[in-house]
Amino acid sequence: MAVGRIIKALSGFYYVQSKEGIYACKGRGVFRNKKITPLVGDFVEFDIRNEDEGYIMKVKERSNELVRPPIANIDQVCIVNAAVSPDFSPLLLDRFLVLVESKHIQPLIFITKMDLVPSQEVDRLKEYQAIYKNLGYEVKLLSSKEPEWITEIMPYFKDKVSVFAGQSGVGKSSLLNLLDPDLYLETAEISKSLGRGKHTTRHVELLAIGEGLVADTPGFSVLEFSDLEAEDLGVCFPEIRTQMQDCKFRGCLHDKEPKCAVKEAVANGSIAAFRYNHYLRFLEEIKSRKPRY
Repeated sequence: MAVGRIIKALSGFYYVQSKEGIYACKGRGVFRNKKITPLVGDFVEFDIRNEDEGYIMKVKERSNELVRPPIANIDQVCIVNAAVSPDFSPLLLDRFLVLVESKHIQPLIFITKMDLVPSQEVDRLKEYQAIYKNLGYEVKLLSSKEPEWITEIMPYFKDKVSVFAGQSGVGKSSLLNLLDPDLYLETAEISKSLGRGKHTTRHVELLAIGEGLVADTPGFSVLEFSDLEAEDLGVCFPEIRTQMQDCKFRGCLHDKEPKCAVKEAVANGSIAAFRYNHYLRFLEEIKSRKPRY
């Protein structure tokens, strides 16, 4: 039995990379009965049938997984935001951060298209960069006119499986093309009428970049907290996580309760008001979610 990692799933085949090469594999019929769906990133045991084909016999236990995009065993998520076109959105960034934190995956923040930002807006973006850095996040401001940043961020990918995530049109594929010009990933212009990018990436695939593996994933714009409970939301905000132990009541949701350490921290400025407002917005969203039966 051979062992490998699924690096691409396409048209019913799972492409498994092992020491011997890449094999186009089918899943066992029993997987469907057991509701097992192999994912890109999975470590699997497979039976080689001929020189480049095989059957996946077992999917090994995952350290984590994402549903959209469907991928497993991720070390870090590179959240790509555009500075302009589409405009930088702290709300959207925080939505991505909460989803990544809830899966216990390390986030890395890239803000692209800095060369297109009017000079008066640069300072505002640097203020956001400082706020997120103080929370323990790596934040890189990237400009296609200053390619030296490529060598600066390459070490982040070494020996890691990274996922690039972000709404369509923020430049994920363009960024990957800059990191490895041999990829020539299909890119598309922003649709001016919609203010969104076209979905140019149609499947999930792990690509070898910078001594690691990077997944280029379909752009997506609907990010729901379907698996997150209200009492777990605060843990996904590092600044709330550190304060919540000082709240008077156990199970404090930091919105209406008295003697809440988090609300005090917002009042004295040690928690950014915009982050707390996003927390309240997400909390309301989770509370108003329809129950699933």
